[in-house]
Amino acid sequence: GARYHRPPPRLLRAAFSHLYARFSPLAEARGGRAHRRALVAGLEGRVIEIGCGNGLNFVHYQAPVSEVLAVEPDRRLRHDAEAAARQASVAIDVVDGHAGRLPAGDACFDVAVVSLVLCSVPDVAGALAEILRVLRPGGQLRFYEHVAAASDPLRRVQRLATPLWRQL
Repeated sequence: GARYHRPPPRLLRAAFSHLYARFSPLAEARGGRAHRRALVAGLEGRVIEIGCGNGLNFVHYQAPVSEVLAVEPDRRLRHDAEAAARQASVAIDVVDGHAGRLPAGDACFDVAVVSLVLCSVPDVAGALAEILRVLRPGGQLRFYEHVAAASDPLRRVQRLATPLWRQL
């Protein structure tokens, strides 16, 4: 029989970043913006944002946040995030990196922000340990993540999509 040919990871990542950049504004208009605003409300000090994507949280950061280190592994999304950072009201430095090995020293951030990222991280426990490493004692982890749907038909669709999503 015919063999299934898996696209190369680089092609999958490019497809994901293209789709994310294209459809994230729709998700923002349908409630994502309000979730992001609440996610970063009341923050202060130094913030590390893990998996910043195209920078949709950036518009919501306000003083007394002194600076944000925004980490993003995808080149295209990082480029979009850099453009969003130039429009932000706080200093945001967008850098290459991933949740499993954050480009930061120990205990140097007051807050870690993670939004819609952990579903794509292969080692969630390792990523959380790395976040704990860069947070100062008493620091905060703020997160906005996907959850299982309440209704069974949508939950089934999520289960069917999970293998593809992990590849992306």
